[in-house]
Amino acid sequence: MKRHSVFAVVREALRQNRGWPKHWESPAPRASYDTVIVGAGGHGLATAYYLGRNHGITDVAVIDKGWLGGGNTGRNTTIIRSNYLQDASAAIYEKSRALYETLSQELNFNLMFSPRGVMMLAQTEHERRGYLRTERANALQGVETRFIDAAEVRRLAPIINIDGPRYPVLGALWQPRGGTARHDAVAWGYARACSDMGMHVIQNCAVTGIRSEAGRVTGIATERGEIACRRLGLVVAGHSGVLAGMAGFRLPVESVALQALVSEPVKPCLDVVIMANTVHGYISQSDKGEMVIGGGADGYNNYTQRGSFHHIEETVRALIETFPMLSRLRMLRQWGGIVDMTGDRSPILSKTPLEGCFVNCGWGTGGFKAIPGSGWAMAELMARGSSPLAEGFSLNRFREGRFIDESVAAGVAH
Repeated sequence: MKRHSVFAVVREALRQNRGWPKHWESPAPRASYDTVIVGAGGHGLATAYYLGRNHGITDVAVIDKGWLGGGNTGRNTTIIRSNYLQDASAAIYEKSRALYETLSQELNFNLMFSPRGVMMLAQTEHERRGYLRTERANALQGVETRFIDAAEVRRLAPIINIDGPRYPVLGALWQPRGGTARHDAVAWGYARACSDMGMHVIQNCAVTGIRSEAGRVTGIATERGEIACRRLGLVVAGHSGVLAGMAGFRLPVESVALQALVSEPVKPCLDVVIMANTVHGYISQSDKGEMVIGGGADGYNNYTQRGSFHHIEETVRALIETFPMLSRLRMLRQWGGIVDMTGDRSPILSKTPLEGCFVNCGWGTGGFKAIPGSGWAMAELMARGSSPLAEGFSLNRFREGRFIDESVAAGVAH
């Protein structure tokens, strides 16, 4: 793998960039691998990377029915935070946030990680009390978070309207080391590192069946032939239920579209990430100047990766109350991503009823921030059979009533 550096950039500039190699290879699938990961998004690629980096397992294929990072990894609003209430959630999200801080250096690929800070607005007394509770829980969990008053909110975000027409801003839960990263770059960086370790990243190769014998996985069927494997990881977000059906079991998830949009670019005016649960919307400004705006999930199950006027109207109306300057901007583009939601709004990282088959799903509307921690935990689970980070997120919790309820505790569930 050719290392990126200022000297390499200058050298290639002088020879018309003819010396850059491919970031990753596109090999034909072999007949067998030790481990197959289905899903070449951030979570799947991170799982493969940490299998090699942490556990020395490099006979790995990462397979995707589309292009690398073409699912939810490329269809999100890039928020990174770890100020969740429940201990298990805070642990895995904080692990992820911490890994993000040095991931560009580790992968030798600029992920454009920006620890600009994330604030979650409290616009009702109920919300304020809830965030004060989370502040204290985070202190016990070792997560740097604090509740700030309305004056501090205004200082950090001068464009905000503190005295909203319906819901005034009473304060915010502030995580100064939260932030954003470039979503495509996360997938590209992991794919480049996996390919350098000799792993196969295979695109445009849909899985059509999962093979098993005597209750143990033996391989998969794809549009490009049969592939045998000893371990199988299903990391396909909103399509997890479909793959689980092929393996012969059901998952307690439902798939819905989550929508977002961006405005035309404007000069820098917002250097933090702001989330508002009461009016339901969240916003940040990209490096290109676009206002990145996220809204809600559809109220019905679907696999539609497009936006709708209903959510544009609802989300923009809510944010204009808090950020009046948005009323003068034009929308540049809108999109949807298929997210998989569990009943307690917490993920599933678990063994399955099919021996040798593991599943990573259920991240709902907050999957991007968890990519490094999720991959770390999933790799450990697949390599060793257990992981402290994944222990609370097993499938058994739904049978045993050990829910990790973040549906309300997390505030905006992103």
